[in-house]
Amino acid sequence: MVTQDQVKVWDPLVRALHWTLVGAFLAAFATGDEWLGVHVLAGYTVLGVVSARLVWGVVGTRHARFGDFVRGPRTVRDYLRDVLRGRARRYLGHNPAGGAMIVALLVGLTLTGVSGLLAYGASELAGPFAGTFRDPWWAKPLESVHEVLANLTLILAGVHVAGVLASSLLHRENLVRAMVTGTKARGIGS
Repeated sequence: MVTQDQVKVWDPLVRALHWTLVGAFLAAFATGDEWLGVHVLAGYTVLGVVSARLVWGVVGTRHARFGDFVRGPRTVRDYLRDVLRGRARRYLGHNPAGGAMIVALLVGLTLTGVSGLLAYGASELAGPFAGTFRDPWWAKPLESVHEVLANLTLILAGVHVAGVLASSLLHRENLVRAMVTGTKARGIGS
């Protein structure tokens, strides 16, 4: 139940996609080659969630739409400068740095997933790219690219979590709870 001093920000689909993506990426990262079936299922889940989020970013609710939070590099830079000065403006939805991170994570997750599908096709002769690579030489380089991209995406996720914690402290609000409940305190901010 939303009280008078709270406002709904993130709809149930945004929150479900967010937490499903967290779980699926962590499952894929943790399983690797040891449990290939789980790894592949988690990877497909990541790509499915990213696809759904891309659609919802265009047609979804106000704060789910990319137009609400994706800003240009200058705006992101100015926001980060204000964060370092301890005077960054509070946003009801995602702030400019958060918007940039969402774009970076979606790109990283997509590249990681697609490279995984390519590696899966080359090494296991399975998935949508099965039979694309006639020469088994491609398996190792594609697996290496996939691993590098997965590690870079994990670093992006770590920076994302650090940003959420920093913003939570700066604005004295629990953004993790907000991504669970969908609500934030009513107040100044767009």
